[in-house]
Parts: sequence; C-alpha cells; structure tokens
Amino acid sequence: MKMTAAIKHRSFFRATLPAGLIALLGWIAPASAEMEKTSLAQTPAIIPFLAAYIAEDANIWRDNDLDVKVVNLDGVATVNAVIAGSVDFALSSSAALTRAAAHGQRLLALASINNQSGQVTVIRKEFADAAHFDPTAPLAVRAKVLKGRIVSGGSVGSVADVFLKSVARAGGLDQNDYTNPPLSASDLLGAFSRRAVDGFSYSLPYPQQAAAEGTAVVVADGTKGELKEFLPLAAGLVLTRPDVCTQHRSMCEKMGHSFLVATKFLMERQDDALAILKKRFATVNDAVLKSAFEAVIRITQSPPTISLVALENGDHMNAEAGFLKPEDKVASYDGLFTNEFLR
Repeated sequence: MKMTAAIKHRSFFRATLPAGLIALLGWIAPASAEMEKTSLAQTPAIIPFLAAYIAEDANIWRDNDLDVKVVNLDGVATVNAVIAGSVDFALSSSAALTRAAAHGQRLLALASINNQSGQVTVIRKEFADAAHFDPTAPLAVRAKVLKGRIVSGGSVGSVADVFLKSVARAGGLDQNDYTNPPLSASDLLGAFSRRAVDGFSYSLPYPQQAAAEGTAVVVADGTKGELKEFLPLAAGLVLTRPDVCTQHRSMCEKMGHSFLVATKFLMERQDDALAILKKRFATVNDAVLKSAFEAVIRITQSPPTISLVALENGDHMNAEAGFLKPEDKVASYDGLFTNEFLR
C-alpha cells in the first residue's frame, strides 16, 4: 500500500524520540492529502479498550492519516451501528460477529486486541460471607453463590451478559436460578450502589472498584483465565462491513495498522500507556487503576491477530450462554475475518 512506508516512518519517529527532543526539533506531522474521515463505535469508559484510547490520545490515528470520530454506545448497539451504516467500525466481540453472521448480517473483523473477555463478575460481600464463599474454590463451586440472587450482565447479549451467563452455567445454574435484569452500562453501578441488584458482571475497572471499596467480592475474573474452556477468545474485535474495505481499502489499511501500532505501544511503553489511562479515568483510585492496568496487559495481544480457534471459542461461549443454537452456528468463518491489514 502506498502510504505504508511514510506511516511506519512517522509512527516510529514519534514513538522512539523523547517528547522534549521532538519539540526541540520542531517536528510536526505534515498535513496529508490522504487524511480520511471515519468513525468507530465503542462501549464508553472501559479499560480493555485501552489500545483504542492510545490510538486516539497518542495521535496514532492521525499519524496514520485517519480522522476518527468516536461514538460511545452500550453493548450490542455498537455492532448494530455498523450494520446500519451509522459508523464504519466498532469494537465488539466474536459473539457479536458470529451472531450477526448467523442472521445473514456478515461483518469483517480486522483485529483482535484482547484474547480474553476482560469481564469480571462480583457479588455483594454480605451474601458471599453468608454463603461462606471461598475465593480459592474452583469456579464451578464459586459460581453457585449467584443462586437466588439478582445479578445483572448489563444489556442483553452484551459481552458482560454472555460472560455472566457462562459463569452461571459453570456453576450448574440455569436462568431460573437467578434474576438477571437488563441494565444499561450507565445504570449498572448505580443499581448496585442502591442495592437494586446483588451483583453484576462488567468490564474493568468497575467490578475491581466495588471489590476495593469492600462492598463486593469477585466471583469470576475473565482477565485471569476464568472460563478457560473458551480460551483463547477473540475479544475487542475491530469490526466493519466488508464493503468498507472494498470501497475504501486504504481506510481499512490505516485502521489495521493503527491498532498494530497501538497494541505495540501498550505493551512496550507501559508508563506512557498508564499515563493515558490515568487521564481517561482521573477519578479512579490509583491502586484500582494499577490493578486494572495490569489486567489489561494480561489480556492484550500484540500483534492483534485473529485466529480461527479464538473465533470458534467465541461461538462455543455464545452457545453456552444460550444466545446461539447449534443449528444456527455458521458453517464456515471464511470471509468473517482477515489479518491482511495488520501491517
């Protein structure tokens, strides 16, 4: 692709020189005639998407000639926005990708920034204490603490909801054994605070924050290999419509390369990545933020390639959660993912 050499040189230049030296040299990225406007939908304020925050805040998108409008949406609304053509790209899960394909809405995954779900399930501490909860017990035992409780996984079909239902199944529970009210991400923590729910599954750092405050106990941690039967898992997928890459190939090349650079930045420049995270989550306790950051390091993969087995595991997890019937499983993953833009 004709922009590759210039982009790689500029990204490497900025990534390797100290900021003060760059300022001293008066280096400024030249205006580019190839700047393209695009959009990306993502769930707001969750730490597993740190690579996307880095792409934006470290100017990686702009250095790669992309002017990206970020649209914040909850749960499956991100994928629906891509399907509807409201945005060009979305960060979502393999479950969303294959569910859409099973219903004839084929999308294309360009990268997978995470190889675990990044979700955590917590229960109110008083209920854990009453059940003599043992955090060192096998998950099949720990998950039983959810029985009879009101536990939300956010919006129906979201990554958090799939994780919660899979955790419950690991404990031998079905959906009649606990109450699972759908809640928007913005309502989830408030519902827990006012005791409208007994527990929840959600992404970092919110479950960790509740645990640090002493109000909750972690039941299952998707950043520590929980639900290992579904690992590796294609998570944090960069999704688009196939026609976007057909009609605007350079846009997909730039987006794929940007996430290649962003995940490398995250893994190799951790102090700088943590500084970006602190800016984004300024009100979160430093200890919680540090713990969440360490979790993101565990689940981030660089380069963010997609594997067939990781997509298959996503389908298995989707089925375990009750969102995909065996007969609805796609016959083939051909055309649903590519690593060709990770250059």
